[in-house]
Formats: sequence, structure tokens, C-alpha cells
Amino acid sequence: MTDQVGEHWLAVFQNDTEFWSAVYWDLFTKLWRAEGDVRKTDALRYMTAVKSAHTAGKYLETAIRRGFVEERDNPVDARSKLVRLAPGLRTRLDIFLDAAVCEIRRAAERVAPQTS
Repeated sequence: MTDQVGEHWLAVFQNDTEFWSAVYWDLFTKLWRAEGDVRKTDALRYMTAVKSAHTAGKYLETAIRRGFVEERDNPVDARSKLVRLAPGLRTRLDIFLDAAVCEIRRAAERVAPQTS
């Protein structure tokens, strides 16, 4: 099951292993759950395995540069920026999560006791 879920995750990024990281898992899935704009500083905290804001910023900037995350000015607070998943990644994550749920169900069926 975990191998299949991992393959689905890689497919989201067209087999680009740069995004095969728990850091990106945390960032992208939490942005997916947010369903909209979040403050950039909050997005940096989504990466719980990264203790340095500077290092988290590098991961986020990579995601922005690669087009997976969009950044814009915050209309309410000019001192901050807002980020959100790019629509294309949101769609691919929807597909990924559906596939992951299917893999979990298949695994549950394989290990469930057979009743007569």
C-alpha cells in the first residue's frame, strides 16, 4: 500500500523526486486543506520538520518558482504576503488523495478476516 501511495505522490509531480519529501507533503497537504489563501508566515510553519524559517522559506520559494504555489500581496496587510496552491496542483492533489484512499481500502480488504 505505501509503495502504491508513494507512486501516486510521485505522479503528482511527474516523477520529479525533488518533491519526494515530508517537507513538501506537509506544505502541500496543509495548503490543500486551507482551500484558499494563507499568510506566507503561516505556510512556513506548515513544514514542521524544518526548524529554521530561513530553510522553510527556501522550500516554499522552490514551490513558488516551480508553479505549485502562488504568491500575492495581502490586501489587508501590506507587510505580509499570501500564498495558496496553484489550481493545477490542487486538482492533482484531489486525484492523489482519491487514489490514496482507494489504496487504503484495498489494503484493508486484503487484511480483513474472511467470514464464511
